[in-house]
Amino acid sequence: MRLFGRRIPVGFSLAFWFIVWELVGRARLSTIVPPVSRIVMAGITILPSEKFMKAAGISLRSFAIGMGLALVLGIPVGVLMARVEGIGRVLGMWVNIFVSAPISALVPILMGVIGIGETTVVVTVFLFAVFVIILDTQVGVRNANRSLVEMARSFGARRLQIHTKVLALSALPEILTGVRLAAIRGVKGVVIGQLLVAIIGVGELFELYSKHFLMEEFWSLVILVFLFAYLVSEAIASLERRVEYYASTR
Repeated sequence: MRLFGRRIPVGFSLAFWFIVWELVGRARLSTIVPPVSRIVMAGITILPSEKFMKAAGISLRSFAIGMGLALVLGIPVGVLMARVEGIGRVLGMWVNIFVSAPISALVPILMGVIGIGETTVVVTVFLFAVFVIILDTQVGVRNANRSLVEMARSFGARRLQIHTKVLALSALPEILTGVRLAAIRGVKGVVIGQLLVAIIGVGELFELYSKHFLMEEFWSLVILVFLFAYLVSEAIASLERRVEYYASTR
């Protein structure tokens, strides 16, 4: 980041807006915007509490199961859509629709079909994540170097070996991009699912703090959720950069 020709650390922007937020909060321009210092103190208080730990455990479990199912189903479906033209034509339109559609509108329907509980939250995370993984996997496999496939065939590689050892590895950078975007959408799915489906986990805390107008606790929880999504995204992005470096120097 550069300002007036000088290199400025990226954290400077974050610090600047936190200072602005603190000043606005101190000026008491709005009751829903408390000072950052009070938000940080509230976060320090709720972070080790038993209620938060229990809520975070439920939310993390729902996120992990939903993302795991999305990976297990999304990557093979994306490969099939790229390799089998008929499957790509049949499923392609639906995948593109669900990628761009507001999945949160389907949550009330899931409540009627599955019921109110953690299972519905898991399905919500799955729906938020799986279609992005399918789409990026399809693009990655379709754009894989065909000369690698022909070379593998000339050495007698079987169909399964071509898919697992050639196509999957060649498409890995694009697949990881899809996984990173899906993880961010999955965090949204957890929060939306727990707010709309059943007041459990982090959604229960959001509901509690907003109803009782505990804005310091509310904003501290928002920041913690944002921080979790950012750390997950950066961890996958770091792996993605390593894979791209290996692929470029292989």
